[in-house]
Amino acid sequence: MAEKKYVIFKLDNGEYGLDIKNVQEIIVLQEITKIPQSVDLIEGILNLRGKIIPIVDLKKKFYGIQTVLNDNNQAIIVNMGEQDVGIIADDVTEVLSINDDAVEVLQGFMKQSTNSGVMGMGKLKDRLVIFLDIAQVFSSLERNQLLTVNEA
Repeated sequence: MAEKKYVIFKLDNGEYGLDIKNVQEIIVLQEITKIPQSVDLIEGILNLRGKIIPIVDLKKKFYGIQTVLNDNNQAIIVNMGEQDVGIIADDVTEVLSINDDAVEVLQGFMKQSTNSGVMGMGKLKDRLVIFLDIAQVFSSLERNQLLTVNEA
């Protein structure tokens, strides 16, 4: 039985997991620089050791609710191939090793009814965690928008 490590983070009242192999680092969210007339997906950018990183609010993408930033917010820097992207998290709670059989892969209706990159659900003790496939969270249009941030 295979085991993977996941970064567990909170958005609103939900808990989400990202495969740690896609996570570059987790940082305390610094001040985000807004980009005039940028697409709705991109909250802004930050300069991380000389590299421009677009910042995305998944809470807004998934639920239509803008994150109210505070001192507890963190950014999970994920690798999207040609571009690193920062995801705003309300809180990053832990890194867990989880057996593959503890993650129920979405099938049938559930898989068709979501196009948000949800790859599965896992019940861990008394809580439910939604596992994301970061490669599928963003549409091809959104990935192109993220790639063009450095060209702006």
